[in-house]
Amino acid sequence: MTTVRRPRSAASATPAAGKPLHKGQQTKAAIVDAALALASQVGLEGLSIGAIAEIMQMSKSGVFAHFGSREELQISVVNEYHQRFERDVFMPALKQPRGLPRLRMLFDNWMRQTSTEIDSGCIYISGAVEFDDRPGPVRDVLVSTVNTWQAAMHRAVEQSVEEGHLRAGADAGQIAFEIHGLILALHYEARFLRNPQGLERARQGFNNIIARNAP
Repeated sequence: MTTVRRPRSAASATPAAGKPLHKGQQTKAAIVDAALALASQVGLEGLSIGAIAEIMQMSKSGVFAHFGSREELQISVVNEYHQRFERDVFMPALKQPRGLPRLRMLFDNWMRQTSTEIDSGCIYISGAVEFDDRPGPVRDVLVSTVNTWQAAMHRAVEQSVEEGHLRAGADAGQIAFEIHGLILALHYEARFLRNPQGLERARQGFNNIIARNAP
């Protein structure tokens, strides 16, 4: 039986701007928090209105009042995961100077995020496995959020070229592709194989990519 942590209290749920949520919004935010915790362990397909109602100690109709379908709940979970990913991985890197310092911080934050998900899971990765060949709104929002992140990484590589930190003419798309590949390998090595050297291997891989494309 999967053990899921109790969600944060509805009273503590606040939007990014720090303004208090109305009671209905508080409840909905707490439901999404609980659903994200569950999906991180059992995948988006493991979500159900009944399971969330049990975790929240609510009736199914109470949960259904906030999410009219399981699909709507899944989409809300993907969006919440993406917002947290941007908050923890992308936004801190923007404080770094344009170019390689920002790109390196993006990768370091991404590795740190992957490391914290060893005992849970990455919604991007598990969602890709579950919905790679299943068209529909959930797949669409997964693709959109991943593309948003990939575009940010691609732009960071381009800026590294513009700033002269990487050689002129370097293939930004290829570099971003290889960096993404390191993260996927790290997730596999750390989560599935429990390889303690995975993190250092990923970091060395990043350094190799940068060295190969140095000016």
